[in-house]
Amino acid sequence: MNIGDKIPALLGMNENGEEVKASDFAGKKLVLYFYPKDSTAGCTAEACSLRDHYDDLKNAGYEVLGVSVDSDKSHQKFIEKNNLPFNLIADTEKKLVEAFGVWAEKKMYGRSYMGTLRTTFIINEQGEVEKIYTPKEIKTKIHAEQILDK
Repeated sequence: MNIGDKIPALLGMNENGEEVKASDFAGKKLVLYFYPKDSTAGCTAEACSLRDHYDDLKNAGYEVLGVSVDSDKSHQKFIEKNNLPFNLIADTEKKLVEAFGVWAEKKMYGRSYMGTLRTTFIINEQGEVEKIYTPKEIKTKIHAEQILDK
């Protein structure tokens, strides 16, 4: 997915098993953020930054939607534990992470494995990618401020 590309019509299923569509966000800007795993330190910091600045993001015209390959049950626990005010897509079949090009080989402690690259896509009111924050650019503890400063 590159700047100017239209996002898919069907984004996936949220933590409650409900379909999430691009049309749900028509006329709004969308912070679509991909993260590796529920309840890990960096992912919790990022989600809490977005939670803590949720009102500021909404006032700036944004909706927030998180995506990981975790299950809906895992997402429900993550939302409850951290009091998150936004939905999380359970991309267990990896359709969305692959469509956005964020499912890739990663390395840790000398071993290679497939995983989600922490990436945020800012989607404009027409459903097109407007800005991309790459894994190297994202500072999890202040990610909402990064988006609001753009």
